[in-house]
Amino acid sequence: MIYLDYAATHPMRPDALAAYAQAAALPGNPASVHAAGQAARERLEEGRARVAAAFHVDPRTVIANSGGTEGDNHVLLGVTRAWQEQHGRPGHLITTPTEHSAVLAPARWLQSHGWAVTFLTPDVHGRYDPEQLRDTLQADTALVSIHHANNELGTVQDTATLTGLAAARGVPYHVDAVQAPGVLSVDLPGWGVTYATFSAHKWGGPRGVGFLYVRRGETLPPVTLGGGQEGGVRPGTQDTAGVYAAGVALTHAEAERTATHAHLMALRDHFVQAVSSIPGVTLNHAPDGSPKVVNLTIPGADGEALLMNLDMLGVAASAGSACSAGTMQPSHVLTAIGLSEPAARSSLRFSFGAATTATEVETAARALAQAAQWSRS
Repeated sequence: MIYLDYAATHPMRPDALAAYAQAAALPGNPASVHAAGQAARERLEEGRARVAAAFHVDPRTVIANSGGTEGDNHVLLGVTRAWQEQHGRPGHLITTPTEHSAVLAPARWLQSHGWAVTFLTPDVHGRYDPEQLRDTLQADTALVSIHHANNELGTVQDTATLTGLAAARGVPYHVDAVQAPGVLSVDLPGWGVTYATFSAHKWGGPRGVGFLYVRRGETLPPVTLGGGQEGGVRPGTQDTAGVYAAGVALTHAEAERTATHAHLMALRDHFVQAVSSIPGVTLNHAPDGSPKVVNLTIPGADGEALLMNLDMLGVAASAGSACSAGTMQPSHVLTAIGLSEPAARSSLRFSFGAATTATEVETAARALAQAAQWSRS
């Protein structure tokens, strides 16, 4: 199997697997005061400290959770609930139509419960003009939520500039930065964001583990109740082994990030050149975005059939976000940037990692040409 679906999940790194096994063997609960509990606590806090160091923040600002979906929901629902309780009425939220569904679903839920929600308008590659955000901010804007790197297009937003505009009006800013670590630089103080969400399985850590950054001095009410873990922000017994393994994986991924970025740039260019001979193929991804992602459309070929044919040929790819797989709906990201529904349904995402080789992308390109021929016949 040639695995080209790193944007969905990065295979767990060997160093993370070893770290997970080591920490999972500890019997104690990290909240317990006895020696076994404190041994688990040491691993938990080491994992947290590694994550904090990679993002240049204080470990006390890093909340362990189950991943990006939980973190996105926590910020959108927690911040808006607190704002509404303070003001006695719904307010205003700004986000974008190319967000992950973990942001769009709570945004639409808020909209159905009286909140005014502004969805900014992207350009053809999914970028957002800072002036558009400036013009959209209102006196009752409670939160701005805009991703950093898009999971389907690789588009990278100018997060620091966007955050600065929100901060000038005193509006908190949340960034879904799930796709950045290990490929793109993450500097949370430099960005100036209030909240940020991450998933460990995107950088080679375990699935079901993530982190929520809450800037020092800011508050975020819990959305679940029942315990004092994570400063009361996210109650529940922590996944000690998962957090420790995630930290170990991130330490290594960040140490290799510059080399990984250069490798992915070369792979992306090589793959794009190789698939350019397929009749009618067009590219959708941002040419100056994350080199991890290639998104393309093959007119006249059904995306689901393409994926099945590729799978039979030994290539794993995606039609978009793994969280939306099986919905039979065209990608909301692609339709937001102007593709028709038929074109969106004829589109695929290929995403690469440090272990991907030039030979693999060449083989995958040939397989795609064959899959396209089968799907069109």
